[in-house]
Amino acid sequence: HPDDDVISMGGLLRKLVENGNRVTVAYQTSGNIAVFDHEVRRYLDLMRRASHVIELGGAEVVEGVMASVEEQLGAKEPGDVDPPVVQDLKRIIRESEASAAIEALGLSADNARFLDLPFYRTGMVRKNPISEADIEIVAELLEELRPSMVFAAGDLSDPHGTHRMCLEAVERALARYSGDPPLIWYYRGAWVEWGVSEATVLVPLSEHEMRAKVQAIFRHESQKDSAPFPGADPREFWQRVVDRNRETADLLASLGLPAYRAMEAYVTMRCGDRVEAQEIPTASLGEEGG
Repeated sequence: HPDDDVISMGGLLRKLVENGNRVTVAYQTSGNIAVFDHEVRRYLDLMRRASHVIELGGAEVVEGVMASVEEQLGAKEPGDVDPPVVQDLKRIIRESEASAAIEALGLSADNARFLDLPFYRTGMVRKNPISEADIEIVAELLEELRPSMVFAAGDLSDPHGTHRMCLEAVERALARYSGDPPLIWYYRGAWVEWGVSEATVLVPLSEHEMRAKVQAIFRHESQKDSAPFPGADPREFWQRVVDRNRETADLLASLGLPAYRAMEAYVTMRCGDRVEAQEIPTASLGEEGG
């Protein structure tokens, strides 16, 4: 989903950028079902007001388009699938937020790739199975970028199983990848964190880095306050992140290890085998890689 990157690995993402890595953030799904209708109405109102300041095709044209979308929103019953135009508007909202979020970490909108995998495009919570079309889209991106490192959601506790399906698409695409097997970093964060005994790599964050990560999460405005699918945890996503990253650091400090403000946890693997931290060249985080 758009926002999993900054929620789960915002700290490391910022470090990768600062160390001069070539970074591409690929969003497998649009996340459009997690946008409230009132968010669409807010942006429609912005466009309506903007039409009096900048040229958007004329006020009458804009009003006509707005009225059509508003009529479709108003005709919806609870549980109805959004009309295609509303699905597209919600997708665009998520894409805009995702671009703004990675910009807060030093990337540009050009570093974002929105794959919009077909399995997700049902307009409903229930998705289609992963198909050859989904795998091929991911495989083509891998062949284009030739990454040395791939970061993927290992957090399989999301409420609707989307993370699990996205991971399936990544792993099946990697199975046919023609390049050298990349190092896979599995992250968690939105729903549950890796335990310190599970993690192979722990990335320390300063207070400044933690604040930057939270600011990036804030850019996902449609997911703040009360997100459509928050799960059983009543805290906002940014609050969960702060608590979990600090709990990891505090636990390690209590075990006699160096004290840090926060820590992100990862499991690293290559070709299905765990790769321990000492096997990962530190310089690889500063070299050009995907």
